[in-house]
Amino acid sequence: MAKSVVAGVDGSPEGFAAADWAAMEALRRGLPLRLVHAWEGGLPEGVAPDAVLPELRAPQYHAHHVLHRALDRLVERYPQLSITAEQVCMPPVPTLLAESESADLLVIGSQGPSGLGGFVSGSVAMATVARLEHPVVLVRAGETAQTEHLPAAEGRSSIGTPCRDVAVAVDVDEPSDEVLDFAFHAAELRRAQLRAVHAWRVPFSHGFVDAEARARRRAEAESELAELLAPWREKYPTVVVKEELHEGWPAHVLVRAAAGAGLLVVGSRRRRAVVGPHTGPVAHALIHHVHCPVALVPHD
Repeated sequence: MAKSVVAGVDGSPEGFAAADWAAMEALRRGLPLRLVHAWEGGLPEGVAPDAVLPELRAPQYHAHHVLHRALDRLVERYPQLSITAEQVCMPPVPTLLAESESADLLVIGSQGPSGLGGFVSGSVAMATVARLEHPVVLVRAGETAQTEHLPAAEGRSSIGTPCRDVAVAVDVDEPSDEVLDFAFHAAELRRAQLRAVHAWRVPFSHGFVDAEARARRRAEAESELAELLAPWREKYPTVVVKEELHEGWPAHVLVRAAAGAGLLVVGSRRRRAVVGPHTGPVAHALIHHVHCPVALVPHD
């Protein structure tokens, strides 16, 4: 069975933005798009649909409307794209986890409504992301085809200009092939520059650090980053790579680095926590503070 790009829709502006972003990504990847809406309602067991009062069936009608509104809009905007849609009578988190297993990529909104059927609101968002074993992209409301591209003359929005940079968080101490491969491939698909961002610090155990020690540590980080990226430059020769090193904590560095990017790619370590799964502090900060789409790539 051919894989697809899957978008979770919930009727929120973020959900519609995620569906739009997923459609553009499906076109880039040459894959079909699958829209999924999770609805926890349902008619009482053993009761015939004709016997249920109309007001009791209203939530089901609303769920059906949400899904088909997204489908109709995308069919009109992307007539060349193969799009299917399905309403699933399951809670949001297990629905998304199940869909991610067979998807090439899962795309969801970064915020959402808090009521019935909300895909990514509060604890639901964190629970979904924390349990995922495959890449997911989080998209905020307001993300459009134009915002993926650099502005034209005089700051006008355009889809005819080059795509904004793809930024990727690189940990030279614990590098991830999954993260780098995803980021290089994303840049290749967009014909965009890839910014490899590495946050470095001098360990506190070193006590007072003078300028010479700081310069020495930065030079070491530069060498480590260049060595790590060398085989990926060979694998993706058409991707232009810019190496960026910033002194500071990773979360702070990446929030700043994401400004102006079209996509930020960051690793999310698979955790086998005793008290349920959770996201790491860096991923948690990026989900809440970065405005461009964020790709979270699980790795060991």
